[in-house]
Amino acid sequence: MKTILVTGGAGFIGSHTCLALLERGYDIVIADSFINSNPICIDRILKISDLNKSQNRVNVVQSDLRNKENLNKIFKDAKQQGNPIEGVIHFAGLKSVNESVKNPILYWDNNLISSINLIKIMDENDCRTLVFSSSATVYGFSGKYLINENEKLEPINPYGNTKYVIEKLMHDIYDSSQSDWSIANLRYFNPIGAHVSGLIGENPIGLPNNVFPIILQVAARIIPELKIYGKDWPTKDGTGVRDYIHVMDLADGHVLTMEHLFENSGKILDINLGTGIGTSVLELVNTFKKINKIEVPYSFSERRSGDLSRVVADNSFSRSILNWSPIRSIEDMCRDGWNWKVLNPNGFI
Repeated sequence: MKTILVTGGAGFIGSHTCLALLERGYDIVIADSFINSNPICIDRILKISDLNKSQNRVNVVQSDLRNKENLNKIFKDAKQQGNPIEGVIHFAGLKSVNESVKNPILYWDNNLISSINLIKIMDENDCRTLVFSSSATVYGFSGKYLINENEKLEPINPYGNTKYVIEKLMHDIYDSSQSDWSIANLRYFNPIGAHVSGLIGENPIGLPNNVFPIILQVAARIIPELKIYGKDWPTKDGTGVRDYIHVMDLADGHVLTMEHLFENSGKILDINLGTGIGTSVLELVNTFKKINKIEVPYSFSERRSGDLSRVVADNSFSRSILNWSPIRSIEDMCRDGWNWKVLNPNGFI
């Protein structure tokens, strides 16, 4: 079976994708700096997938992709061991919108330089199949009910700008040698939830910025209440509407994308991964309260600058080209996310 390099493989989405890859029979190399993740996560992945069967199929390297020599060594070592890396799923990068606004140089340095180095080293080692972890933050506000892949790209923060520029880089690389490269830019919306086992899940360092990790902390009585930004949006209940997707559905989408590129080489794809279903913040809170039988105190605050009223994916392209459909409900997301928090109140400690 093929060997896949997963950069940032100990992160939230990366770890669940590593598990999905192992379950599909792939060998994996995980490259992670562990700046915003924890190596304990790798042990949990092995436990879920059965340690005895998986321990020889997983290689873990602590590495910052800005170090080209270390990155090149990963590819060389895999080849010498008889398991050359044939594809890469690129998650590694910083991802806080608020932090990117405060420190844009940090984001440009980490996200762009890492991606440039990765492409260079892949090319030098004859590995040209790449799935890039992009984001719906590359879109501007179109006003449309559902956002498809042809919408204007107009990010409104430095984090989104780095994703946009890396996507442009991917297209330039593909255009330079169309018969050699196979690339997919996966734009996903709002991943939440956790693996049903409760052994891996989202483990934000410091204060979380996204609504679902905050809900978990409020439910666990770590934070007194959830602040909902705006109650006068043009939506059915006045709160912002987003497309929440279970992290395991997202992980499956990554694996299917990689397999599609293996089977259909020489193409570049921009793909939304979302459910196509909009859920308001209040609907998310009320579903969480009902399914887990727990209170989540909240109050309303002023709208935040840069927020949008509604961001929901048109996922018809991903459904057609990947034969992929998200199968887990918003109730599953709330149940699995809370199960992770209950079993791991302090994260990976």
